[in-house]
Amino acid sequence: MPQIPVPVATIGLLILSNIFMTFAWYGHLKFKTAPLLAVILISWGIAFFEYLLQVPANRIGHGHFSAAELKTIQEVITLTVFGIFSVVYLREPLAWNHLVGFALIAAGAFFVFHRWT
Repeated sequence: MPQIPVPVATIGLLILSNIFMTFAWYGHLKFKTAPLLAVILISWGIAFFEYLLQVPANRIGHGHFSAAELKTIQEVITLTVFGIFSVVYLREPLAWNHLVGFALIAAGAFFVFHRWT
């Protein structure tokens, strides 16, 4: 059976974990009348699944990627997932200044991954 390449496995797990994370952190915003304790407990439950994916992603990816590169990948994925979530689930549009800010973070990611030799 063919093995999944480390970068593909790492990034795939990080994408899935960030989907869970985004729902855990921001999904409750559509349910403002729900009791805060219930929201916290449900968010913890969702975050459990995020950790089930995030920890293996970092374990698999470390060595192929440095810790700084793993964190950078995670942040770029987080912003991408959040941007989609914000528009599709929360129905909150992203303004030009949000997109500029995200682009600057992506520029920072370029510097993390660029080898200056």
